[in-house]
Amino acid sequence: MPGGRLLTALVTLVYALTSAAAAPRLVATDSAPPLPAWTIFCEQHASECMVDLVEPEIIPLTSHTLEIIEAVNRHVNHSITARRDLDHWDKIDQWDLPTDGEGDCEDYQLLKRKFLAEAGLPRRAMRMTVVIDETGQGHAVLTIRTEEGDLILDNRADAVLRLDEVGYEFIKRESSHAVEWLFLEREAPIAVVAMAQ
Repeated sequence: MPGGRLLTALVTLVYALTSAAAAPRLVATDSAPPLPAWTIFCEQHASECMVDLVEPEIIPLTSHTLEIIEAVNRHVNHSITARRDLDHWDKIDQWDLPTDGEGDCEDYQLLKRKFLAEAGLPRRAMRMTVVIDETGQGHAVLTIRTEEGDLILDNRADAVLRLDEVGYEFIKRESSHAVEWLFLEREAPIAVVAMAQ
């Protein structure tokens, strides 16, 4: 039965590789220092930063859920006028909900998360994420953790993107276990080959 074992091993390998490719994820590693502007935002808006451990940290991605995510992403991207914190608040960095209709990257993402939570998505599955963009600049996106892989909401794109469709270097994100930040790595595809005995 050596041929049967080889076939089993190959099928298992293909399945593992296909599953890993279909669900790209970011893996949180070590504790990371929070951004001072985020800390101030959380002091002023504690409910926006809370982590409810009863909520799921990874959600099923139904077509209805994806429609809501896409609609909120587009709506917020088109409703807010981009304005740098220095021009807006006379500060290098300030995180806030853009109640005046203006904001920069993190403000867009905070508003998206607020709207999505109001629509019933668990806040715990929606994590603010810091990246380095293609020009080497810091940028904030919203990561939604789903069973189909991590989705990225960005004020620079109306499309909701899969992790492997984004050219950013992912640095850190909010923890889904406590009010803190964690460094990130891309999950390496792991193929486990099970041999029949």
